[in-house]
Amino acid sequence: MKVLFTAILFSLLTSACTKEKSMSPTDQPLPIITTPAPSGTKSYLALGDSYTIGESVLPQESFPFQLQSLLKAQKTDVSSPRIIATTGWTTDELQSAIKQADVKVKYDFVTLLIGVNNQYRGYPIDTYKKEFSILLQTAIAFADGKKDHVFVVSIPDWGVTPFGKSSGKDVNSIAKEIDAFNEVNQSITLAAGVSYTDITPASRNAAIDLGLLAKDGLHPSGKMYASWAAKLSPKVLKALY
Repeated sequence: MKVLFTAILFSLLTSACTKEKSMSPTDQPLPIITTPAPSGTKSYLALGDSYTIGESVLPQESFPFQLQSLLKAQKTDVSSPRIIATTGWTTDELQSAIKQADVKVKYDFVTLLIGVNNQYRGYPIDTYKKEFSILLQTAIAFADGKKDHVFVVSIPDWGVTPFGKSSGKDVNSIAKEIDAFNEVNQSITLAAGVSYTDITPASRNAAIDLGLLAKDGLHPSGKMYASWAAKLSPKVLKALY
């Protein structure tokens, strides 16, 4: 069991002592769109880390793809989400990836979820505050300056998971740190006039409902991601129409 959790550790959260990223099958972000979506089709860009790519679940179970499906069920044609996200990324690594991607087009809407690895590695919260602020402005720019077309999602609490409970870290301390990081991203998001979706309290239900977790005992399952998509879809629809 100890070996299993060690393997999981290197597949999601990099060592707290180094900035070396983990290697995993999802080591590289999905291709970035370089041409506008077809006429009449809404385009979607998702920015983040393992919680955005859906580590340990099928792509269609991740929240961006489930969000796309819900919107299409509401007769809103949305192209497959274009994702800049990789397991283990912190805010600075997401910033670097965005610069390297050199995205030239605008998107009809953008989601942003980032920060768990900053917390896990013990990075200063002041640094997170500065870098998250920049990322939020970048997301707004990707949405062609339309603040109401950007949707920030809070950081879930990984401390309640089997991995968290066996990590050697105090689960109460993890919860407090996650809350502190979320206080920062929520404050910045609302001050900028951007939508904020708080999924953290519901993520803690994984402490008693293992069906909310993927088989790795750490990441959300398709079931949890479905609840995120369900919270986001009415907000996105309202913004688009």
